[in-house]
Amino acid sequence: MDEGRSEPTVKQRRGAVSLLLAMVLLGVFPLDVLLPSFPALAEHFRSTPADIALSISLFAVGIAASQLLIGPLSDVIGRKGLLLAGIAVSMLGAVGCILTTDYVHFLLFRVIQALGCGCFVLSQALVQDLFKGEERDRLRILMVTATGIFISVSPLAGTFLQATLDWQGSFWVFIALAAIVLLKACFILENTRPTTTGARPNIFLPYRQVLCDFDFLSYWLISAFAFACHFSFIVISPLIFMDQLQLSAYDFSIILLVYGGAYIVGGSVAIVLGRYMSPGHQIISGLSLILLSGLIMLYLLSHFALSAATVLVPMLVCTAGTTIVRPAATSKAMSLFPENAGTSASAGSTVIFICGGLISALISLSPANLQSTLGYSFIILSGVALVLNSHINSRAKSLGVSPSVE
Repeated sequence: MDEGRSEPTVKQRRGAVSLLLAMVLLGVFPLDVLLPSFPALAEHFRSTPADIALSISLFAVGIAASQLLIGPLSDVIGRKGLLLAGIAVSMLGAVGCILTTDYVHFLLFRVIQALGCGCFVLSQALVQDLFKGEERDRLRILMVTATGIFISVSPLAGTFLQATLDWQGSFWVFIALAAIVLLKACFILENTRPTTTGARPNIFLPYRQVLCDFDFLSYWLISAFAFACHFSFIVISPLIFMDQLQLSAYDFSIILLVYGGAYIVGGSVAIVLGRYMSPGHQIISGLSLILLSGLIMLYLLSHFALSAATVLVPMLVCTAGTTIVRPAATSKAMSLFPENAGTSASAGSTVIFICGGLISALISLSPANLQSTLGYSFIILSGVALVLNSHINSRAKSLGVSPSVE
């Protein structure tokens, strides 16, 4: 991004890694950690849990809207200032959520918090700016692994915070974590500037360039379909484990904790594969595991009664595949437009967000058996992703370019 920027030292890179992981945490923390507090929030604001769920939807919309602006803007004015401003806005929104006693005002402050949290999309752009080659790929694997772990642990953390600090606890913890990240960003990041000196007439113009590129969009769709498999399970898991199997909230949290372990295993496997396989082959391997998980889920459904094991076993396989696919596909996509890393990250994150949200909504609203719908979805999504990857390779061969290079 900045031609005059010096290469970061080992100490700076380690600091950057810790900063990026903290950004990943703050990107998922405000969503899942609040789920156990729905009844308390409904009582406090004299509303219903369904109304409180609206705050989650508005939060997601706020992040999506914010990151569409933050990504390309960061390519023009730099990353650091936008990141610091976004964190400050998110903290302001969280404070407002704590202090207000009106439900409408709570929704407003929740949106303000989300608009600030949109800055965390810059984590992918910062990876592109600060790291190279295999180190960059390993870091993306680590970030995907951390995302899954944080999502899986959040409900358990939310249960603890609700029991000890009431619903305000999750917001206080968010503010504390955000303050730490703000300080780390101040000291670790440089005041980078864009390589071009002339002002762009339209900061959204790069979106047209990246989204019209077949390979770029295909790689992000592959990553999005893999993420949708994981996200769909997270969305419908309360319906399966708590409604159908009648497990307690604590038991449900423990199951998700075990599920998070699959991200550690998958991340370790992905790091090993990265030493021996090209990104293209990693994508095929990961998608094949997701396809296999769908087949296993359907087999267990047809031969055994519904239980935690019949759902969790195939999901462990699926998650390992997801952890292998997403970093490889993301690295391939981000390498296509390194001069517009912010725009690329925002465009890709939006694609992932839209696919994950729509697909999980369709699965959760399915009138058929949730487990069978989930299994068929894994097969279809991984199959389409494999076709996209094959088409990318065919196009590369026809142009005389090796798809596995990088």
